[in-house]
Formats: sequence, structure tokens, C-alpha cells
Amino acid sequence: MVSTSARLLRLLSLFQAQRYWSGPALAGRLDVTPRTLRRDVDRLRTLGYPVHSTPGTEGGYQLGSGATLPPLLLDDDEAVAVALGLRTATVAGIEEASVRALLKLEQVLPSRLARRVAALHASVVPLAKSAPSVDAKLLLAIAAACRDRQLLQFHYRDRGGAATTRSVEPHRLVATGRLWYLAAWDTARKDWRTFRVDRIAPPLAAYASFSPRKPPGGDFAAYVAKSTTWSPYPYRARVTIHAPAEVVAERVPPTIGMLEPVDRQTCLLSTGAGSLEGLAMFLAMIGADFEVHEPPELIDGLRRLADRLMRASPLGGRASARAGL
Repeated sequence: MVSTSARLLRLLSLFQAQRYWSGPALAGRLDVTPRTLRRDVDRLRTLGYPVHSTPGTEGGYQLGSGATLPPLLLDDDEAVAVALGLRTATVAGIEEASVRALLKLEQVLPSRLARRVAALHASVVPLAKSAPSVDAKLLLAIAAACRDRQLLQFHYRDRGGAATTRSVEPHRLVATGRLWYLAAWDTARKDWRTFRVDRIAPPLAAYASFSPRKPPGGDFAAYVAKSTTWSPYPYRARVTIHAPAEVVAERVPPTIGMLEPVDRQTCLLSTGAGSLEGLAMFLAMIGADFEVHEPPELIDGLRRLADRLMRASPLGGRASARAGL
């Protein structure tokens, strides 16, 4: 027989895993009667947790926001993931809070998990930060505007350094691992735009509400990937690669190019670069046969790269000399 205290902890864990539960489903997960479930819910309310309920046969329960943070109940993998995330936090302004949270977590980790976390911390060495940091307060303010569907006005510096004032409908924040981007509808340009968050200058002005729009192309993440890996560059390439998309994806992260499976053995890559030489080198390093669809001048760039590599090899150099090149 599970004790009441253990059952209450289990109940809190279920509320944290899923926002809303029907009464029968929740009673079934706890293996208790509906009457016992109601008593347990009342005990949580007595302890200060705001559990909201809806009556009737289709009624259910939901844990609301209270004045204090309830204990977070994590399974083993979740606890390790949180500890690693806190140790490698990269958002500016929350480093001290991350350290305090990590200290609290590590003090209560069971020994089996403490060993796993220690092994990760000892083995992971972060590279020096190459991407600009993002202010935590700015990130939270943008996230709140996305949630509350409030128009935002801010000063923005583009990649060329030009400053403009933008008014947008913010929809989603997209993290690429190095940078944060805001996908938003620009009210002046009447079109979707992608904004690098580290180029947005506070303060933000949030004002009238807006109605949400469908994501461009059906997916905000794909839109940001296209906007940041293909559209901004002077040289853009579309290439068929003769390798499965899942294999190429290991060598071409979404921050560098967009992949579309053609069949089980080929995929289409869309990518961009600041020079034809850069594109040629990148494609050569993928390590698979490919065909260039555009731009046509990239083919000449690949030929020049191939000639340069041949001249760099001993045999290639002798052959070029004999040919009078």
C-alpha cells in the first residue's frame, strides 16, 4: 500500500508532466478511487498548491500558478539534463542564478546520479564563446510578448550595422545553439522577418495585441533556418547530394544548410556563403558525390578548387609541370 505522502509526491509529479488531467485518468495513474483522489487534491490545496478542478463526468484537475514554487520532481535522465544545462548556461545575466540552482540540485542528487553528473562535468570542456551573449531580461521580455501576443517596437541593428526602428508581431523565439532569433511579422514591411536577438536594443515597447498568424511555410524553425543559412548570403547554392539525408545531417547542421530528402539515397541541400570559394570548400568537405543545380558559376569554382588541390599533391604538381601549366 503506497503511503499518502508518497502518493502526494506522485500526484505533483503527474501535474508537472502534463498540464491537465481528467479525473478518471488521474485516478487510474495513481491506482486509487475517485474519492481518494479528491482527498489527495484537498491535501495539496491545504499545503498551498492551487489545484483547479472542473466538475462533471468530463471534469478534471490542473495545477495552477501559486505564490511559491512547488518541488520539482525529476526522473534520473531529467536531473542529469538539468545539471548539465545549468553548468553550460550561456545566457548573459543568469550565470550566478545558474550556479546557485546547480548547487542546490547537486546537494540532493543520489550518489548514482552524482557520479554521472561529475563524469559529465569532468569530460565536457566548452570552447571559448564565439557568439555574442544575449541579455536574459531581454529574452524574457520578448518571450512574454510572444506569449501575450503583444506588438513590440524596438531599435534594431542589421548585419551591416545600420540602425532602424521596427514594429513587429512577435511569434516565436528560435535558438540555434549559438544564437537566438525572433520570428516576427514586420508591420511596416507587411512580411515575415527574422531578427537576431543580440542585435535588438532595449528598452522594448509592448503595446496593442494582435491575432496570431500561421507560420511561414508551416514551420517557424524551418523559416528561421532558411532565413539564416540561405537567404542572407550573396552566393546561394542548391545541390543534390548522393547520400541519405540522415547521414548528411550529421555533417550539415541546420544552422549551415537546409536538407530535403529526395529518396532513400539522395537529398537536396540549400546553403549559402560569402564567396564561391567558401561554398566549394564546404561542399567538398561533406564527403559525398553531388550535383550543382545553382549557381552555375559554382561549377567553375569547384574546377578551380580541384586544380589547386591537384597542384598541391606531388603527382599533381609533376603532371602540371609536364603539361606546361
